[in-house]
Amino acid sequence: MRSQDRPLGQLLDDLAAQTPAPGGGSAAGWATALAAALVEMAAAFAGESPERARELRARALELAEQELTAYGPVLEAVRLPKDDPERTDKLAAALSAAAESPLEIARVAAEVAELGEELAAGGNVTLKGDANAGAELARAAARAAARLVEINLAASPDDPRLPEARQLAAGHGS
Repeated sequence: MRSQDRPLGQLLDDLAAQTPAPGGGSAAGWATALAAALVEMAAAFAGESPERARELRARALELAEQELTAYGPVLEAVRLPKDDPERTDKLAAALSAAAESPLEIARVAAEVAELGEELAAGGNVTLKGDANAGAELARAAARAAARLVEINLAASPDDPRLPEARQLAAGHGS
């Protein structure tokens, strides 16, 4: 069953369980989807098109689902014997691949935050709090996901994705 089809209580129990997934990446994706839903509602009440927020919500849920398996190859590489000649390369490749979905979550979250900020500034006054809440949740999700990218790429300081992740963590879009 996809995470978006599970009751919230079960999702939270799954997140709290002593298992590698779901973890921080999925949580950042779910937070982004929650933020996008708030922005979507605020847009609809403001007479604006909620379509982009709806698309971002769907994308965030897809990425949260991807995150459920993104770190598995890293764990497999870590379990290889330390003297395995392929261990270092496999671990580096797995960490690089594991950085992709959180980077995309951070990008999506940054866009949701921007939409929320725009609605808070010029949308329906009675929905300003909801638009702000969406923007704040999205900013937090962007920071969390970007930090995961930084952690996964810590052994690759020249990776070209690191500057973007740092910008997103600082609250600046790509």
